[in-house]
Amino acid sequence: MLLMLLSATMLQAQPPASGARLEVSPADPVVIAQDTLRLRARVVGADGQPIANAQVRFVAAGGRFEGGVSPDGLISSGSTGTLPVTVLAQVPGQPNITQRVEVRMVPGPAASITLDNAPTRLVGGQRIALAPQVFSAAGDARVDRVTWTSSNPAVAVVNADGLLEAKTVGRAVLTARADRAVLSHPVQVVAARVGAFSIMPSAKDARTGDVIRFTVNARDAAGKAITGVTPSWSFSPGQGVIDRDGAFTGYEGGTYVVTATLGTQSAQTIIRLSPRDVRRPATVVGRLPRTGFTTEEVWLHPTREIAYLGTGSGGDRMFTIDITDKANPVVTDSIVENTRRVNDIMTSPDGKHLVFTREGASDRKNGIVIASLEDPLHPKKCADFTEGLTGGVHSTYVYKQDKFGTHIYLTNDGTGAIHIIDWNDPCNPKTAAVWKTPRPDAGRSLHDIDVQDGLAYLSYWNDGLVILDIGNGAKGGSPSNPQVVSQYKYDLNDMYRQVEASGGPGFIRGTHTAWRHKNYVFIADEVFPAAGVKGAKDASAGRAYGRLQVIDVSDIAKPKSVAFYEPEFGGVHNVWVAGDTLYMGAYNAGFRAFDISGELRGDLRAQQREMVHVHTADMNGYVKNAAMTWGVVVRNGLAYVNDMYNGLWIVRMDPKPEPKKAVIVP
Repeated sequence: MLLMLLSATMLQAQPPASGARLEVSPADPVVIAQDTLRLRARVVGADGQPIANAQVRFVAAGGRFEGGVSPDGLISSGSTGTLPVTVLAQVPGQPNITQRVEVRMVPGPAASITLDNAPTRLVGGQRIALAPQVFSAAGDARVDRVTWTSSNPAVAVVNADGLLEAKTVGRAVLTARADRAVLSHPVQVVAARVGAFSIMPSAKDARTGDVIRFTVNARDAAGKAITGVTPSWSFSPGQGVIDRDGAFTGYEGGTYVVTATLGTQSAQTIIRLSPRDVRRPATVVGRLPRTGFTTEEVWLHPTREIAYLGTGSGGDRMFTIDITDKANPVVTDSIVENTRRVNDIMTSPDGKHLVFTREGASDRKNGIVIASLEDPLHPKKCADFTEGLTGGVHSTYVYKQDKFGTHIYLTNDGTGAIHIIDWNDPCNPKTAAVWKTPRPDAGRSLHDIDVQDGLAYLSYWNDGLVILDIGNGAKGGSPSNPQVVSQYKYDLNDMYRQVEASGGPGFIRGTHTAWRHKNYVFIADEVFPAAGVKGAKDASAGRAYGRLQVIDVSDIAKPKSVAFYEPEFGGVHNVWVAGDTLYMGAYNAGFRAFDISGELRGDLRAQQREMVHVHTADMNGYVKNAAMTWGVVVRNGLAYVNDMYNGLWIVRMDPKPEPKKAVIVP
């Protein structure tokens, strides 16, 4: 978790002293992402002449995960975005002079063009808008005007706005260009005229959020079936989404008319949606308030009624909690370590050992601590592991495979690498492998790890979601030889432009956590503005933002985003999936749970999938009357919710009340 709202005491621009001023060049600095740029500055007097004994240095003023600046002004760009820099000048006998410079970090030249879900077979007269995407060599999205040409304009052409028109039967190759990037897309135009056309929905009556698909029946004038063609889709009235492949999802109850257009013909069908109706009451079963320090991660022993709870803000300890009586959790012991924050905790699958992270040790001996759980209520430290991990460990994941045994997968704050630790001899761990994304060090940050079925799902901040084979067989990988399967990278700057508009550039945003469930990976972003509300304090001064995306990995080599959830207030942090329910710590928005049953498309909140919301604020908390819900662990129908400001909450989602029977008055 990155709770790093920038301090209001940050260096601010000061008026010049005695006419002296700073001159910074370039005046409007721009650098390509993953490249470097030298800033230069000098102090000149009122006469415009340089002041010889002035000392100048450069300090990053935000955007630390996207790049950095050395004291002598060398910008190291790690990703696209804006890097605020404070230039500080010291002149003997005069007040300091400061000036703020914003370095724009932009995508490199166009290197590739993609065209997803574009049709390859059309009928005469059909028109479809194409949506090409342009990327740099580093995979950064660009905004380019794509130009089109056709090898056979008599068959098919694309106009300047990207509208494809099929003219007559035949074949053509469409070519898209953006600078030096080129994409070819073959198309075939069949059946100059559609004689009969109809569509049949997979369901005529459904709930909001259900995905409805359609069977297309198209025939030419002679009655012969036309196959392999894709209509254009639309619907009215109401709110929802219909994708290029004809998957329709409605957000509101009511009657919808779905229209498919194929050439000059169109077909309609009626869909009736009822409200999803999944909202349920909740009960707080038990509480364990913590007010001495912030509360970090929670974990449950796999076979015993015991919870382990981390601390932050200099807490230096991990608590052991007896949760046999859910209404009265009791602290039974703790391990005190030089760590400042115990950010992550996990046990071995057999429950005999435990690992927790060090992220801020004063002696820089970070890494992990391993404890024996011979008596699970009273853990005893048996080992430290610090090799190559002085920069701190943010997250850890324990995973056992029959072929390779048990390993610890952990993040390295200093290098952005994943370290894979052989844990088959629990109190004598050793490094099995180290892997990191192939890019310059600046901007590389690995935040969280989920491992399932021999695949590691890495939340790689600016690099998005990276999937590694560590024993699955997809790419021949193993814990000692991880292999890349695929990557899903997206434009964080565009997604959170509203956050930059409200709090300025240099804000915190990146892929924070991932969880694989069925054919989906749920990824959640951590987002905080660069500055809070001016003149405000306490809970009103700032807030979290963020979006949870649903990534379809049914084709593991080609992950694609198909749905999303974004709280109306607050952010998204750690998640847990049990059955068809996703549980979430939403920072200021408290604890939330929502329905993820069935196929997922579009805006999950708009579909009324939210089931439970508990605002975990407390007037007697570490921060009064403010929620900062970190995450949740679920077992036996109970959610163990850890709130940074307010300790541990044990929450039960109660059954939905039975609907009241209608009363007929005679």
